[in-house]
Amino acid sequence: MSSRLNPYISFGDNAREAMEFYQGVFGGDLTISTFGEFGDKDAPGADGVMHAFLETPSGFALMASDTPPGMSRTVGDTIMISLSGDDGDELRGYWQKLSEGGTISMPLEKQMWGDEYGALQDRFGVSWMVDIVAQQQG
Repeated sequence: MSSRLNPYISFGDNAREAMEFYQGVFGGDLTISTFGEFGDKDAPGADGVMHAFLETPSGFALMASDTPPGMSRTVGDTIMISLSGDDGDELRGYWQKLSEGGTISMPLEKQMWGDEYGALQDRFGVSWMVDIVAQQQG
């Protein structure tokens, strides 16, 4: 396998719910390992997600985990996940599903540079950008 860059999202305690939601949006295979599988099954937080990996038919890869008990977590707004390409129907479908229960900060619409672009924060507080590349005329 060649090198890849994968978004990795840290959740408080709902990584399983979020990753199952993303699997519903993008499809693909989801694997989840809990803290209890690799430690004390009766410890607090044992059912929490130690590592989740979603690999989609479109070649996307998304990873996540819950924050273990005793560790701090700061929700930040400095990272966004970008979806881009020229398959408008596919990308509009992702947009629709990601926006359910979320907050749209910029509607998905044609921009001055020619692409359709939008930005939103999904119901789990994760920020997404969607860019549908304009088809070249000619």
